[in-house]
Amino acid sequence: MLNQPFIDEVSAKVREILANTPARDIETNMRAMLAAMFARLDLVTRHEFDVQTELLARTREKLAALETRLTELDKKGTS
Repeated sequence: MLNQPFIDEVSAKVREILANTPARDIETNMRAMLAAMFARLDLVTRHEFDVQTELLARTREKLAALETRLTELDKKGTS
């Protein structure tokens, strides 16, 4: 099996070679194109998603408590 320093060295040399070729421009253009495409999509970060999930869970708990309270008040009102 190849050792990690050798792999790192080969990878660095390939990056260095590609940096001086049109392939580097292609990579840069692809990154820009993908960034623009994702910017047009209505995406949220994982953090934003987690915050909204937590907020929804708390809201559901409050709703359940209110429904229970309403049921109890209805029972008292009909008694």
